[in-house]
Amino acid sequence: MFIGAEIRLDVGFNAAQAKMANLVHGGLLWRASEDAFREWRTGLARMRPPVVAPGRSRLVAVRFRDMVIREDSVVWAVRWEAADPAGALVPALDADIRLIPAGVNATMLEVSGVYRPPLGGLGAGLDRASLQPAALATIRAFTNHLGSAITASAARS
Repeated sequence: MFIGAEIRLDVGFNAAQAKMANLVHGGLLWRASEDAFREWRTGLARMRPPVVAPGRSRLVAVRFRDMVIREDSVVWAVRWEAADPAGALVPALDADIRLIPAGVNATMLEVSGVYRPPLGGLGAGLDRASLQPAALATIRAFTNHLGSAITASAARS
């Protein structure tokens, strides 16, 4: 399933780019991913009837590539993987984090990618009706966490 979220930051593009680069190398992507993953588990736990045991899965890997500068934006590629207690991979996300100039003192932060639901084929079927809201809440939480970190970091500068 394709998934995404975006927010406008009241920080100029150059400042946002510098702050994001520093935060990425300081562990921000891992922390934001853990927070968003907790949001995903919370969303699944609210489902009735429960379809997975979300409290038992854990985020096992957050990988990212260094910043890529494009003509109209900067991008970081990120991959999340989670596992259940047996070690089987459950949800995965491959996404791009993009900063785009949006005026003199504003930047758009976009996170868009592909989410592969847990449980293989069963998860794909459940995803359409049940898992999609949890996935959307997760990507929004991740985007908001990144945006808050960028603006808080920029405010301290």
